[in-house]
Amino acid sequence: MGLQLTFITILVALAGVFLIAFMRGAFGGGFAIIGIPLLSCVMDPVTAGGLLAPLFIAMDLFALRYWKPSTWSKPDLALLLPGLVTGIGFGYLAFRYLDHRAIEILMAVITLMFVGLWFVAGAELSRRPRSSPKAVTAGLASGITTMVAHSGGPPLAMYLLPLGLSKEMYAGTTSMFFTVGNATKAVPWLLIVKPTANVWVLMAVCLVAIPAGVMSGWRLHGSLDQRQIYRICYGLLVVTALKLLWDGVSGYLA
Repeated sequence: MGLQLTFITILVALAGVFLIAFMRGAFGGGFAIIGIPLLSCVMDPVTAGGLLAPLFIAMDLFALRYWKPSTWSKPDLALLLPGLVTGIGFGYLAFRYLDHRAIEILMAVITLMFVGLWFVAGAELSRRPRSSPKAVTAGLASGITTMVAHSGGPPLAMYLLPLGLSKEMYAGTTSMFFTVGNATKAVPWLLIVKPTANVWVLMAVCLVAIPAGVMSGWRLHGSLDQRQIYRICYGLLVVTALKLLWDGVSGYLA
């Protein structure tokens, strides 16, 4: 797909990548879709997906400086990761052969229902026991949506948030989960998009925004307490769900 390298294109791409890296540093990942609307101002969403796929890996490597193994909930990762990898495979097929707009709408509705139930319950941090079936389902759903729309955060959050993990454990587990997911989906995305030379050049330019973004996000994470982190995560789920809903519905209306 063609992409013109103008000053505005480079500036907007840098801002979008910085924002996504910032979210990675602050919350461990899962909210990449927050930055995609910016990128969509200067390129089509599929090209944006291909641009981001390798950059996610660079973000992951840098974020590992902060989200070390001591911050990972290894029992949860053991349950989540097989479903994630399988879901990415299904997501690749869905992207190529099925209507991804319906997937976006369904995921948006489920996410809004989840947040609504949390709000009705009094917005308290509930602590529920670990569940293997729920973890497998969350990993599978996250793999599909991260491949289709770079939005694997909602299914994972719907599993992790009710566990009541510490803010460091929540962010570290999320970070490692998406490190595996991003490494797995990079090749399928590049096969779909087949980036042009200009896209590769823009990727290289955007690398400079990643360290500052991750570091700034990590500092924000350290300044917030547990309850603030969880409330922000729920708020971001609403934003992500509304963006998915808009993408799905507008795709049908176009």
